[in-house]
Amino acid sequence: MSESNYKKIFSGNIFMTQQIIEALKEIDITAVVKDDSESGRLAGFGTPLPAAKDIFVHENEYDKAVILVKKIAE
Repeated sequence: MSESNYKKIFSGNIFMTQQIIEALKEIDITAVVKDDSESGRLAGFGTPLPAAKDIFVHENEYDKAVILVKKIAE
């Protein structure tokens, strides 16, 4: 299994996820969002409740991104 250069900085609902993604864009950090419920829906395995969404950033931007997430989550 290969090592990833991305680290998870947040896991939560769609509203917080969108707020964090927009704030990251403002400081030139591109986030990757993992959404297992959407992946399942697209594959035909729908789910009645939306699952938490995970936000990942490149390891070089991790420290800066974590500080931002803490500010937003307060």
